[in-house]
Amino acid sequence: MREIPPEQSLIEYPCAFPIKVMGAHVPGYLEAIVSVARQFDPGFDAATVEQRPSKGGNYLGLTITVTATSREQLDELYRTLTTHPMVKIVL
Repeated sequence: MREIPPEQSLIEYPCAFPIKVMGAHVPGYLEAIVSVARQFDPGFDAATVEQRPSKGGNYLGLTITVTATSREQLDELYRTLTTHPMVKIVL
């Protein structure tokens, strides 16, 4: 993977950065995602999480908005979310 020079980045840091996360609608899922978000953004407010259950109610889509401070932080957050056992998709 090629590194993007900071001057070519389309994102200006710090910024509010929304991430969509989809997983099974099970107990503890929301809390697990909030915990991951706080690892990368200690000031993350769980009250800002947007929730959207699937039509059948089997899945829950979450939108978390973190304060992004660098490309490295976002890359590591995406890596952590995509490898989490409760997560199906991260956008």
